[in-house]
Amino acid sequence: MTRIAILGQGAWGSALAATLAAGGNTVIGWRRHDDPSDLGQAELVLSAVPAQATRQVLSDLAPHMAGDVPIVLTAKGLERETMKLQSDVAAEAAPGHPLGVLTGPSFADDLAAGQPTAVTLACAESALGERVQQALATPSLRPYLTDDVIGAQVGGALKNVMAIACGAAIGAGLGESARAALMTRGFAELTRLGTAMGARAETLGGLSGLGDLALTTASEKSRNFAYGFALGRGATPAELAADGRTYEGATTAPAAQALARRLGQEAPITDAVAGLVAGDLAVAEAFRKLMHRPLKRET
Repeated sequence: MTRIAILGQGAWGSALAATLAAGGNTVIGWRRHDDPSDLGQAELVLSAVPAQATRQVLSDLAPHMAGDVPIVLTAKGLERETMKLQSDVAAEAAPGHPLGVLTGPSFADDLAAGQPTAVTLACAESALGERVQQALATPSLRPYLTDDVIGAQVGGALKNVMAIACGAAIGAGLGESARAALMTRGFAELTRLGTAMGARAETLGGLSGLGDLALTTASEKSRNFAYGFALGRGATPAELAADGRTYEGATTAPAAQALARRLGQEAPITDAVAGLVAGDLAVAEAFRKLMHRPLKRET
């Protein structure tokens, strides 16, 4: 069994802690303002803090960890200011630590209840990946291993953007056909951007991409879907920001928009969501623009 430190004790961090402890591991929980002295005993560190907090938290805590302890990142989002993936942020904030990514279709309450959950574990080094895979596997949590660290993160980050679009469509009463179109065209969009970043298409078609997209865009349990739904019903981004909850898609959308432009990739749904979360675009106008784009072949 493994001594695992989990940074962040929100819904997802708490669900991971309960699941991994039930699997026989020793779990060290850390939340902001806790003493980090116990982190030096960890054989594996899971970062379950929001994507926009990853840099600061790892910069602060890395000096308290063993120098070679692996860090597995679970946040799904791009860093807003730099447009960087979480693994790139972590490499800068905690240099020298082996890195992995845990992502895929998973709701915290499902995992906490012991319901079957399959996820993607991405590690560039196969030996490290196999070791971490063994440590994280439990009767209810099944990690599938890949070395496509970029692809695993792109799917997890961009599906949140697409979930906001789908939530807005349903909240505005535009129907299930609109949701299906957004999910499908959203998948094409994230695949274009992901492969331009170096991801493999088959990774994006797996648990961390299509699987997570299907879950997040089709369930009101999704926090990002709920954010979009509220926008569709007339809430403003300022009102939603005031509730104190983390909506990863709202901060990822402008970063993904800027990244797509840098890479010369067309991203109309991401553009629409970036406009919605900035308060620059009303839901009705966003969908009018999407429906009036030039006709094209399906790709």
